[in-house]
Amino acid sequence: MTERVTTGIPGLDDMLSGGFLPGSCVLVRGAPGTGKTTLALQFLYHGATHLHEPGLWISFEEFPQSIFRDAESLGWDLHALERAGLLHMMFTSPEVFLKSLETPDSPLMQLMLDAGIRRMALDSMTHFTRLTVDPFELRHIYATVVNGLKREGVTALLLGEESRADARRTERGRVSYIVDAILLLRHVEIESTMQLALLVLKTRGSNHAKEIRRYEIRRGGIVVGEAFAGREGILSGSPRKAVV
Repeated sequence: MTERVTTGIPGLDDMLSGGFLPGSCVLVRGAPGTGKTTLALQFLYHGATHLHEPGLWISFEEFPQSIFRDAESLGWDLHALERAGLLHMMFTSPEVFLKSLETPDSPLMQLMLDAGIRRMALDSMTHFTRLTVDPFELRHIYATVVNGLKREGVTALLLGEESRADARRTERGRVSYIVDAILLLRHVEIESTMQLALLVLKTRGSNHAKEIRRYEIRRGGIVVGEAFAGREGILSGSPRKAVV
């Protein structure tokens, strides 16, 4: 059996045939409020607390204090993990991050080596679209990110915004072709109630569940439930009853 990097998210590891392949770069795409940050933090928290795997959170926009606050509301003490050297937080810019990946003695690369980083979350890939309007240059930027992380052997979650405008900008560089796996998180309206839907769109080199499943965000993190049954058009946001 191929070794897997477990997420620690109930239901998701089953969808992934046990977890991600080691060294994968995974695009986690969703609209605001779908739990991208929660999913990524849960991935890092599980690795640190259950497997003693050091993790790294890199943000281009949100300061660590707000991340700590959000995690505390879910029941996770990130400060304790930070003190134990099992979690590292870095606030930087897309330009500095790209340069750091290409500089062996940069603070980022030194941290990854010295701390033995095995898991990483990057928030977010959408920021790279602001560096260029050239789709070929953007694809090169994405390749630099993915190849640089693969070179270091980390399993990385790359967060991406999912509004229509953001999705179009992101796909200018065809990031979906470069990453190893894609998770889609969506809001869906069913009988006047907003629910959350998760789809594993792609896993390179591995089998995965093809159905769209419900999930909830609660204290303790994300829990993935059963597949939507008797519905079609789930990813449109306004599903309808399937015609038999």
